[in-house]
Amino acid sequence: MRIGICGYGRMGHLIRSKALERGHEVPVIIDPVLEDEVVTAKSIEENIKDSVDAVIDFSVPDVAVDHIVRFCDLGVNVVMGTTGWYETMDEVKKIVEESSMGMIWSGNFSLGVNIFFHMVRKAGNIMNNFDAYDAMVHETHHKFKADSPSGTANMLGNILLKELDRKDTLVTDALYRPIEQSELHVSSTRGGQVPGTHQVVFDSDVDSIELTHTARNRNGFAEGAVLAAEWIAGKEGFYGIDDMMETIIEGRS
Repeated sequence: MRIGICGYGRMGHLIRSKALERGHEVPVIIDPVLEDEVVTAKSIEENIKDSVDAVIDFSVPDVAVDHIVRFCDLGVNVVMGTTGWYETMDEVKKIVEESSMGMIWSGNFSLGVNIFFHMVRKAGNIMNNFDAYDAMVHETHHKFKADSPSGTANMLGNILLKELDRKDTLVTDALYRPIEQSELHVSSTRGGQVPGTHQVVFDSDVDSIELTHTARNRNGFAEGAVLAAEWIAGKEGFYGIDDMMETIIEGRS
């Protein structure tokens, strides 16, 4: 298939390599500032509709919604990996559903992380029946990471909030007091070159159960984004990464 890339930074380079590795064409690469021989346009042009089957957007938050609207106007299917627009989720969903295009979004397209999300959801459902176990989330990232905790850690925390009746509040700050029974602590460590490690712990007086995902590099994010482009091509409607994962897990197309 023909895949376009919007935003040719670090992720864009990896996505292009992964798409070519999987036998796809990458005829369109859009970046407003980068001077590179493979960049074909500075902005989203009308001819993109006839040039690609889907476009993968890893640009910047300030233009994410504008890009979605533009893709909708052109009827171009999109994989939206750019974050920072989620407060307009309902508005964006309405715009997409009223158009003839398909969109899939996620804050993390790593296949391994999304498998991990499903495992944590199942574990949380089981542990909801065992009040003796308290739950917590901890993540470790490299010293250059700007946000804390990571978006993935927050997603894990929110998965547990939905599954554990005894938890209703995420706490992401440092705690200088005993934690409340209804609170779930999401903690962070920064240092070194760690690509990303996320731990979910269920702890009791007698034992501890730990689930851990350790990223070795960013290739998993790129592969997941390309798989999402393959999945969204030809579809209409507004989808999250869970929709794609469910079809893969259940063996549906």
